[in-house]
Amino acid sequence: MNNPNDPLFQPYSLGDLALPNRVLLSPLTRARATQPGDIPNEMNARYYQQRAGAGLIFSEATQVSPQGKGYAFTPGIHSPEQVVGWKKVTTAVHMAGGRMHAQLWHVGRISHTALQPDGNKPVAPSAIQPEGAKTFISADSGMVDVPEPKALEAGEMSDIVEQFRQGAINAKSAGFDGVEVHAANGYLLDQFLKSGSNQRTDEFGGAVENRMRLPLMVVEAVIDVWGKENVGVRISPTGSFNAMYDEDPVETFSAFACRLNDLGIAYLEVVEDSFQGNHANGRPEEVIDAIQAGFKGTYIANGAYTAEEARKRINAGRCDLVTFGRPFIANPDLPERFRQHAELNKWDDSTFYGGDERGYTDYPTLKELEISASRKLLSPKGNKA
Repeated sequence: MNNPNDPLFQPYSLGDLALPNRVLLSPLTRARATQPGDIPNEMNARYYQQRAGAGLIFSEATQVSPQGKGYAFTPGIHSPEQVVGWKKVTTAVHMAGGRMHAQLWHVGRISHTALQPDGNKPVAPSAIQPEGAKTFISADSGMVDVPEPKALEAGEMSDIVEQFRQGAINAKSAGFDGVEVHAANGYLLDQFLKSGSNQRTDEFGGAVENRMRLPLMVVEAVIDVWGKENVGVRISPTGSFNAMYDEDPVETFSAFACRLNDLGIAYLEVVEDSFQGNHANGRPEEVIDAIQAGFKGTYIANGAYTAEEARKRINAGRCDLVTFGRPFIANPDLPERFRQHAELNKWDDSTFYGGDERGYTDYPTLKELEISASRKLLSPKGNKA
């Protein structure tokens, strides 16, 4: 039976949006953009429209410039054709009653010369090759090592900020309802934040105040475009994916949370427990406490959540909203399944990245399963149709 007091289905105001539930679609790389041009397409629109029952949809990570690209077949938001493609997606989501934020992405060092303009080296805060980090550069390349990047010069930081600013402008033109700045999972802004990847000695490195400088400049530029009530940031304070670590995540991310609070952004999405790697054993409660002490806006939790754990942590005040990844891949109607405590489809991780409709738009909803079951019951015996 449906529980009217279920915390997952209490409405929530997030900036300018009224969310009907607290079950959000996590930003998920699916690598199915049209080539050439990394352009969102009709199949992408169907995928997101199927999941419009989410309280809020976050787009897959979307590169803000050709330099920001790190994987083959991922979409961009820097060309007119890409904006048109994303407009197809947002229109489909809105027609289905959904809401959608664009996640703005620059991969930094997690790229390859084969993906960079003119075969240039990827860029990073420091020229440190991330040990064990890999990417894919074509449909048949397999996973390849990420090379040593080029350290950005101080004079190049303004160009990075402008890439994000233009991405934010393009997201507005594409019909999104807001934007999330990607500062997690070992990509460029995370590389600046964390001490392990930022070995600079200028005003963009060293002390945490300096390491925060570029990410905060980016967030301020995006706020200029969207207004603070329509902007959020994603962080992964203890994530180890892409050879990341920070010597003191409590200090780094409490300071960053305080500065983001001062800017008045709508939300922080925190990757607490990444399936791609995490230094913490379980959820990093000390880091979460430090972030929540500094940031008074909406706290969105992410990382291998079940519905039941999400309910418990919302009730306990440990988070306000929860983003779900793999369960939402396999269950386009995930909120309804959570509402009914229904069985979930199992995901096929071999279809997560790249490909066609298989493992993308062909997972059945509860309603489709019911219709299929009814047809089988009504079909006369021996009917081979």
